[in-house]
Amino acid sequence: MSHSRESQSGLDPGTSADTDSQSSLVEAGSGSNTSRNGDGVVVATEKFGGGNASLSTSTGSKDAAKRKKPKNNIAKSNSTFVSRIIPHESFTKRLAERNSEDLFVFANVNRAFNWLDMGSSIKQEPLSKILFTKAHPLCHDVNLLTKSSTHLDVIIGFSSGDIVWFDPISNKYARLNKNGMINSHAVEDIKWIPGTENLFLAAHQDGSLIVYDKEKEDAPFMPEDPLDTTELPEGIAAGSDTAGLLRYFSVSKSVGSKNQRTNPVSYWSVSRSAITAFAFSPDSQYVAVVAEDQCLRVINIVKEKLLDVYSSYYGGLMCVCWSPDGRYVVTGGQDDLVSIWSFHDRRIVARCEGHHSWVTSVAFDPWRCDDRTYRFGSVGNDCRLLLWDFSVGMLHKPKAAATQHRGSMSSHNYQSQNGRVHAESLSGRLRSNSNIASTHDEGSDQEIAVHPVEERARTAVLPPIMSKVVDAEHLTQLVFREDSIITTCVDGHLKTWNRPHLMRCGIDGSVSPDTIVYLALSVINHIR
Repeated sequence: MSHSRESQSGLDPGTSADTDSQSSLVEAGSGSNTSRNGDGVVVATEKFGGGNASLSTSTGSKDAAKRKKPKNNIAKSNSTFVSRIIPHESFTKRLAERNSEDLFVFANVNRAFNWLDMGSSIKQEPLSKILFTKAHPLCHDVNLLTKSSTHLDVIIGFSSGDIVWFDPISNKYARLNKNGMINSHAVEDIKWIPGTENLFLAAHQDGSLIVYDKEKEDAPFMPEDPLDTTELPEGIAAGSDTAGLLRYFSVSKSVGSKNQRTNPVSYWSVSRSAITAFAFSPDSQYVAVVAEDQCLRVINIVKEKLLDVYSSYYGGLMCVCWSPDGRYVVTGGQDDLVSIWSFHDRRIVARCEGHHSWVTSVAFDPWRCDDRTYRFGSVGNDCRLLLWDFSVGMLHKPKAAATQHRGSMSSHNYQSQNGRVHAESLSGRLRSNSNIASTHDEGSDQEIAVHPVEERARTAVLPPIMSKVVDAEHLTQLVFREDSIITTCVDGHLKTWNRPHLMRCGIDGSVSPDTIVYLALSVINHIR
């Protein structure tokens, strides 16, 4: 649930939050068959690798007692990769006294990986702190499917390309992609694949997305399939940006491969530039990927197919998230803009103006989202926290759009299978009750939509409902919780902003817009 990049100051405050009970931060699609339909969207679907019998132990459920655990004791390790671990002197006592509502936070700062107990009166004193010698931890994630009071599966990605699978309760660990055996580039983002116990996805700095199994041994990687060298469709110049986008996505090893004895499980070449972040859709079928090449890509991970490529207004994209119902994707980047994209209609919905520098983290607030209105937030290098509300009805239609045919816009679809180029008119209407799971499966599986940058005059502009400087340093991450908002900055500070419980107003029990704004402002005004 976190992403962070090594800052110029050497501090790297990526964080993830979890509770001992089932966390409300878990996405709706994290289970294997979770589904909603109608206005709720999020539909039950296939699982990644579900059709490969050799991966059944990785994607299926196993008895907890038979689960493999990392074997190396990090406290007694003689590895030159790990310097030492510093446990709190009352580590065992503090763990024994915790309750089911305690909030634990993992934070990577500089060369250290910290485990914090936010329910303690001594929050600044970590439960444990690991120091590494040869690399910086850049990102990490906690598997909420396998967590228990006696076991946690944490994966950590490093600047060297190494990955550590770690159980902070037993202090045992295992090292994957050791010395960059599979990929030697830094791990920019890492996440467990929802609904799986063993599989996780790592984004490397060379633009690769790689699926690993925490229990498999590594082996030097040789592509099973050559990179895509098919001829470009007629009318596409060989040196054009579009040619690069179409040519470069390739699957060097498929999840369907019978050779699953060693890592990697799957290997995709996505971009020639560094991937900065990715996010799984709530139904676990898709992943939205942003990169320094200015592109947002939507990939069907089950079928390992690239579906859509969108471009930022200018500059690289740095962060991405999905709405809780899977209808929208939100990105932020170096153009100082937050952009809202409709997953179903395959188009940009609005550009959100309010930041004065790069946007580094975006997140939806699931406790302020319903079937009519969505709330999300963003933070950036301008040290500001911005909150945004939007619904289909409130997005005004730009004047310049009047020259277009109502309800349509042009987007180019390229089909490499038959070598033809054709344009398809995509619906510009936002259909809030659409069946999203089937939308991108219509037509050919080989079809890729490369969407041109929409002119600003033709795109709705959304202002924030709140903008507030909340730190003196660049902000790096934003996490919403039911009772608080968490922000981090490049100096390694983690701030928890308490907020009052949502009060229902009005005869129908709905919350009025004025109440939402007031509650949002009170988040800031009540914090020291």
